Amino acid sequence: MKAMILAAGKGERMRPLTLDTPKPLLKAGGKPLIVHHIESLRAAGFTDLVINHAWLGEQIEQTLGSGATFGVDIRYSAEGQGLETAGGIIRALPLLTDQGDDWFVVINGDIWTDFPLEQLQPPEDPRCQALLVMTDNPTHNPEGDFNLKANGELSDGNENRLTFTGISLLHRQLFDGLDDTVRKLAPILRNAIADKKVRGLHYRGEWVDIGTPQRLAELDQRLAEYGSRS
Repeated sequence: MKAMILAAGKGERMRPLTLDTPKPLLKAGGKPLIVHHIESLRAAGFTDLVINHAWLGEQIEQTLGSGATFGVDIRYSAEGQGLETAGGIIRALPLLTDQGDDWFVVINGDIWTDFPLEQLQPPEDPRCQALLVMTDNPTHNPEGDFNLKANGELSDGNENRLTFTGISLLHRQLFDGLDDTVRKLAPILRNAIADKKVRGLHYRGEWVDIGTPQRLAELDQRLAEYGSRS
């Protein structure tokens, strides 16, 4: 399977840090956020990667190049103007599925996690079109996003809701009939959830949504402390 790192956002909540630097290239623990993802994907066996970009995207290509330095092969999906999450994925589908692949991994570029990505395996349910990694609700998202049932199925119920981590395994059929115009992923997922075509995993390990300069600084400090103990 191939994997896609979403890196096209402007990072407006991270300003002024992102005025001259794309958010995926902001550093924590001595390396760009996106490099943490590349290394984790490589360790899990994903070597064919696609990265979309828009805002200051040329910096991302200049920094990462072909990916050879990291032991991976990177292809880029340039958007010019950002297409939102689903629009970006749909634009990149020809790169993600050009070898007949039905499933592919997608990771938000503005998170950090120690989730073992090798756990992302296609579900046995032939109707399933998405597998989402869920986590306990952080303080900035106390209501959560979706309900994870005991059988692994996701619903839009109000009880026992968890937060979507931005890590998923998606099937190409999830986007059937849709074009690469500006389009968010959440409505597409909610429709698939209503049709009982989405499953979830509950991850209780480390996960950070790096949405503000403060959270970036806290992650940087945490990784520095971890590095000093290792």
